Amino acid sequence: MQTKVLLITPPFTQLNTSYPATAYLKGFLDSKNIATNQCDLSIELFIKIFTKDFIALVFEEAEKNNENIEFSLVYEQQQDYILKVDRVIQFLQQHEVTAAYQMLQHGFLPKAHRSINLNEEEFEYGFGNLGIIDKAKHLATLFIEELGDFIRANVDEFFSFTRYAEQIATAASSFDEIDSYLSFETTIIEDQLLLLMASKLEQYQPDLVCFTIPFPGNLFAALRCAKFIKKHAKKTKIAFGGGYCNTELLLLSDPRIFNYVDFITLNDGEGPLLKLCEFIEKKIEKNELERTYLLENGKVVYQNKTPNTIFHHSNLPAPTYIDLPLHQYISFLDVMNPMHRLWTDGKWNKLTVAHGCYWKQCTFCDVNLDYIANYQNTTAEDLVDKIEKIIAETGTYGFHFVDEAAPPKILRALAEELLKRKIFITWWTNIRFEKTFTPELCALLAKSGCIAVTGGLEVASDRLLEKMKKGVDIAQVARVTNSFSESNIMVHAYLMYGFPTETDQETIDSLEIVRQLFQNNCIQSAFWHLFTTTVHSPIGKNPDDFGIKIIGPKFKGFAQNDLYHIDSLGADHKQYTEGLNLALHNYLNGLGFEVDLQDWFDFKITPTKLPKKLIASFLKK
Repeated sequence: MQTKVLLITPPFTQLNTSYPATAYLKGFLDSKNIATNQCDLSIELFIKIFTKDFIALVFEEAEKNNENIEFSLVYEQQQDYILKVDRVIQFLQQHEVTAAYQMLQHGFLPKAHRSINLNEEEFEYGFGNLGIIDKAKHLATLFIEELGDFIRANVDEFFSFTRYAEQIATAASSFDEIDSYLSFETTIIEDQLLLLMASKLEQYQPDLVCFTIPFPGNLFAALRCAKFIKKHAKKTKIAFGGGYCNTELLLLSDPRIFNYVDFITLNDGEGPLLKLCEFIEKKIEKNELERTYLLENGKVVYQNKTPNTIFHHSNLPAPTYIDLPLHQYISFLDVMNPMHRLWTDGKWNKLTVAHGCYWKQCTFCDVNLDYIANYQNTTAEDLVDKIEKIIAETGTYGFHFVDEAAPPKILRALAEELLKRKIFITWWTNIRFEKTFTPELCALLAKSGCIAVTGGLEVASDRLLEKMKKGVDIAQVARVTNSFSESNIMVHAYLMYGFPTETDQETIDSLEIVRQLFQNNCIQSAFWHLFTTTVHSPIGKNPDDFGIKIIGPKFKGFAQNDLYHIDSLGADHKQYTEGLNLALHNYLNGLGFEVDLQDWFDFKITPTKLPKKLIASFLKK
């Protein structure tokens, strides 16, 4: 009998578009004639929560469980929230804005008797006053966020829009706390999740249920569902896989998780899932499984028959979004920044230009793991074939290429192929700030529909960029980001502070570089990350080489990724968090460029030593 597979994204991930893992796997399993369905419990649970009846239940639950209800203004206006939540969600679901970016690309639309006489100054001014959809979307987002705050504070401490119970799955070296919480009574949020899970089991009658666990904030909800399946569908097998498993569970030895699941697979899921189906159908033995943990005689065993069955990136079929409720996804506008909004606003088809990272040298990165180290590319023709298939299936022309770092050479070929076939899409991707991104290449990418790029600047210090083997310097980053911006391609920079041996001076100088990059319109968006050592990175493997000492956590058989460290040579960087974020918030909104850096902090800082026109001087060369 052929195995029936159900692929599930557990709560919560992005709400404006589907996480791509199940779509990729369904596309692959369909090509192997394996009966496969997929569902996104993340969006399905979210829209069940934010309904008139459920929000009424939320307020009832809050009254029952709390003497002092937090967010009293929400509570006092509960009837307005209850009566209007359905309308707000409907509004956030029905606005397609991705095409607007393409319309605004210079030269995309022809100019005739009306557009040729357009007063640019009046147009810019009018857009600010007449941007009714965006204004309403922002207010609607605040409405939903207020309810989310109320739920988390009064009903379910684990609730968040893009994660659930993340706090107990992050750095969970022991399974103790997770296992303990799984024994607790379910919350009303979890009750709704399990009702959805029951309906999927009834609808699809699967033999194998596979949960993708991309992040720590997906683990607990997946385990809740798995526990439910074990109780109510005892013959159904359960598998976990995805980014969390691939990074955190490489040394798994605690058998207790197998009270809830039967298999945990590592790295790319295509080969292991194909073998699992064959195993369930009794076509192969256990020792023929690939990259799969299971329980044998009470002990965790890793089965990995070699050589593995390899499915090269270039030979994989296009992801398929069949079964997913594409009309239900929600566009949020929580930050009024044109670049920042891309993560939450609009429907984006997810696709990968290349598997892994072509650079794979950064010392803070998990360069030894398969998803980074195993670089595989494909052709522009193959990519555009997949793009055409996805457009035909979804009707959506927005694409987010979710690469670790999209290779410039392939992006050039992709742009040329899109233009050759006259396929007009809107797209954005993650890159390295390579000097290969010349003004000419950036203009070509923009012409093909590129509206934005994201990339790691990390610590804006040439000494530290060299130490982390980033392969760029500040001058190069300035020129490359400027080339993108000059072609009307928005740039988001990932920023880091607290890198090993980073001094107070370097932190403040880094902020000054960021200020100047914003002021010179080289970047339009950014985000600060406090450095964390990971066990799979070169720094985690060789801490002495970077002047730090690892102090924990002690591995207790479950997850291992984030490490605690002491940096005796560096500054106390946690004290900078609030000031760095305050400065960045202003820069994101085009404000504060003339404010002295000291004014962002509530303690005495070291003045910057950098010239005020440093970035401008790089752009003149």
